[in-house]
Amino acid sequence: MKIDIAHSPDADDIFMYYAIKFGWVDTKDYQFNNIAEDIETLNKKALANEYSIAAISFALYPKIRDEYALLRTAVSFGNGYGPKLIKQKGKRLRPNLKLALSGENTTNAMLARIRYPNARISYMNFLEIEEAVVSGKVDAGVLIHESILDFDASLEVELELWDWWLELVKEELPLPLGGMAIRRTLPLNRAIEVEKILTEGVRVANERKEELSRLLVEQNLVRIDDAMLQKYLNMYASNESITLSPLQLKALDRLFELGFKHGEYDCPIRAEDYLVPKEYRKWREL
Repeated sequence: MKIDIAHSPDADDIFMYYAIKFGWVDTKDYQFNNIAEDIETLNKKALANEYSIAAISFALYPKIRDEYALLRTAVSFGNGYGPKLIKQKGKRLRPNLKLALSGENTTNAMLARIRYPNARISYMNFLEIEEAVVSGKVDAGVLIHESILDFDASLEVELELWDWWLELVKEELPLPLGGMAIRRTLPLNRAIEVEKILTEGVRVANERKEELSRLLVEQNLVRIDDAMLQKYLNMYASNESITLSPLQLKALDRLFELGFKHGEYDCPIRAEDYLVPKEYRKWREL
């Protein structure tokens, strides 16, 4: 059975999928075709129901809940870190600042809109944001992915979105950033099998992290060198990415509550209610 899996070309997504790509995981009768696109493109295509399985920003999920179920695996959370809002050093930001964000449906964009409700927002590819701030095209921008680790010396961090997240939720919860969703048109038994394969892929990737990282660098599959890759993967693609924990589920619920409170969604939802129901396999075996 052929299934498209769409993910971003960012180091954490590549890492979490490529144990499967390299043939280190038994994929049964499935033939996976991976497609790499930037996260906001993936978000928009999920809204259009384009892919069977897609990486998405967690903030998007309530908008696609009728068409997609959440997968428990290949998740990225910030814990003590996350996207950074940067500006030129010494620049004073006004309430109506020109703000560059990496896409309307990203998690960082939702949090930034809550923090700066009067901002004049420009949405652009995340790779363009740093230069837009350096050149003065915008007053500030939110950096995501690998760009948070190394940016122009003329810039400084105005706001750590991790700090803003803690201020909003009033307790120390991991910051939900991205995960995977699967189309409901896929038969449930297939969805369960696919989730199991993808979960094993992330587990094996972490088990063989050093070997996999070396291959990714040698084959030019990531944009950063080995030292920075290790640092980045320890942040966003670790054992915490293998399967959603109760604490991560709680954090997702708080994110969805925030979105509803600030008019992003039509109703509040609980993440656990939208996961692929693993119980189905047990029922079939009775």
